[in-house]
Amino acid sequence: MAAFLLIDGENFKGKIRPVFHDANKKRPTWHEYDFNGLLTKVLNGIKIDRRIFYFARIKEHEDSQKKSRQLIEEQRLLKTHLEQQGFEVIMSGRVRGQREDGDDGKKILVFKEKGVDVKIAVDMVSLACDKETDEIILGSSGSDLQPAIKEILNRGVKCIYLGFEAQPNKGISYTTNRTILIRNSEILEFEKINPGLFK
Repeated sequence: MAAFLLIDGENFKGKIRPVFHDANKKRPTWHEYDFNGLLTKVLNGIKIDRRIFYFARIKEHEDSQKKSRQLIEEQRLLKTHLEQQGFEVIMSGRVRGQREDGDDGKKILVFKEKGVDVKIAVDMVSLACDKETDEIILGSSGSDLQPAIKEILNRGVKCIYLGFEAQPNKGISYTTNRTILIRNSEILEFEKINPGLFK
């Protein structure tokens, strides 16, 4: 039977970013980061049949068209980059800009993602019900996914939690069959993809 790797893309990036900050390095350029190298190393010995990244589609915001367009272009580059590395990319949900109160009391524009964890949860349960997989490796630390994890376990599908040593989700770790934590040193090791790899 097949093993599927399902990754919440923004959640994953959000765990990588502070590792670079703590190492006094600027955040990686996402469309140059070697996601394939990192995941191949940390999941060594596990045969994976499908590798899927999930992202919410970014919608242009009227109050910040320049920033929105920049984010949309960065997402387009990242999607192409991941597909070149052999990942499937599923766009689900939306990233919307909304005004929130800042620390100084002034309204600031914040971009928030909606719908990705729901899509991952639906796919997990669907794959289990259709008996398409007997193992799911979950690259997300979102607690909202715990009901889906319990459901697939009840249906005989194993679940591995792929988290980060700096910020593991203990609840998900207890719920799943196994936990694999990505070390900070491993994150930094794959800052850039080998430039000759896809020539």
